[in-house]
Amino acid sequence: MPILPNFPNLFPEHLLSDDDMDVGIRSPLEPPSVDLSPLWQVLYTKTQQEKTLARQLLAREIAFYLPLIPKDHLIRGKRIRSYLPLFSGYVFLFGTERDRLFALKTNRVVTVLPVADQEELWNDLRQIKRLIYSGHALTMEKRLAPGQRVRVRHGPLENLEGTVITRRGDSRLLVAVNFLQRGASVTIDDFVLEPID
Repeated sequence: MPILPNFPNLFPEHLLSDDDMDVGIRSPLEPPSVDLSPLWQVLYTKTQQEKTLARQLLAREIAFYLPLIPKDHLIRGKRIRSYLPLFSGYVFLFGTERDRLFALKTNRVVTVLPVADQEELWNDLRQIKRLIYSGHALTMEKRLAPGQRVRVRHGPLENLEGTVITRRGDSRLLVAVNFLQRGASVTIDDFVLEPID
């Protein structure tokens, strides 16, 4: 099956590591008078501009995360794999005011959404990244559903936290980006879960 090349959807690679939220990234052209404290901001893009914006941010070495998931297509009898944004229309920028202005100047961004709870978004994105990298088949969830908060006790998704939901009789673990009220879910066995108080 031919696979369309995937480009880096996370820059730098350690941006969502478990070590520390402050990765010390700054743009190479940053003047000393601008606040150098990077913050998470959510860029809402024009239609189908997420990857192009991510390429431009990567070229400027501006920290970002664009969650991508593989999708197989059948084109003229051949299976083709491409990578699509998990959250259509959104790119997560971790940068300074200067970085935000650069993103706006690309003419690919409709608006920038400020993030009040930086740590919550960082934790949510870390969990989404881990879920995607696990290789499990994911289902995009456009609405968050109420359910029991749980933590995975063992297995490849150990310590991942989310909500148990039921779809077509199957138990699924929903991992969400609460800021967007969206997430992804994966089929999971109940016996690997423990409730979170």
